[in-house]
Amino acid sequence: MALAILGLVAAGLLMLWIKGKSSGNERMKEIAQMIEIGAKAYLKRQIITISIITAVIFVALSLLYNLNTSIGFLIGAVCSLMAGYIGMRVAVMANVRTTHAASSSQLVAMKVAFNGGAVTGLLVIGLALLSVGAFYKFTGGNMQCLIGLALGSSLISVFARLGGGIYTKAADVGADLVGKIESSMAEDDPRNPAVIADNVGDNVGDCAGMAADVFETYVVSLIGAMIVGKLTCGTGSAVLLPIILGGISVIGKPGTAPVFLDKRRFIW
Repeated sequence: MALAILGLVAAGLLMLWIKGKSSGNERMKEIAQMIEIGAKAYLKRQIITISIITAVIFVALSLLYNLNTSIGFLIGAVCSLMAGYIGMRVAVMANVRTTHAASSSQLVAMKVAFNGGAVTGLLVIGLALLSVGAFYKFTGGNMQCLIGLALGSSLISVFARLGGGIYTKAADVGADLVGKIESSMAEDDPRNPAVIADNVGDNVGDCAGMAADVFETYVVSLIGAMIVGKLTCGTGSAVLLPIILGGISVIGKPGTAPVFLDKRRFIW
């Protein structure tokens, strides 16, 4: 769990580093703000829908199984939602700063973009290891309760990934029809409101949705490996091995620091 917290701290430090970079001129800030407002509005509406379904499933699990299983379901849902929301916020923050950095230096632009992705990666690993490890200890090693946690993360993943993907494609088709065919605008002309909606869709689908999806995949794989260890070996060390291996991946993060652009240039 200490390594999970270390991963979350590293993600926070990278986020602060990205936030400290210049976000460009007023026009760039205006477009980025419109995209962020649209993404927040979409996620707010989605969270309302998810909350209703989550509450129903929470009650059902409490009645059919036990309270700890339903609590695990709730923890998985909340952590998956956090991964998606923070991933979206970081993406919007990094997008405009990468664009501005690219106007002066390819190296700096690559560094900002790469670290923006690293935030989501560290966040997903940190939240997954912390939630699974802490809840496993809290329940005294009850594997059924961990399955509830996996179910909660899967629920959010379905809504975030599929819902965001449908929104993205609908906005993309609408932007192309209105911009190119009806108004003879360029493909990504910001004067076309559908282009802003398309970019909102990219953030909620490819960023928030992807973060929630990766979190769900990581959690399910982690819990699945723990169950296999429990069934085959039955020892605590076999069950905890997947969590230990996940913690080692956090230690390996500094190895991604030097990113090579070609044979002669690399960034830190």
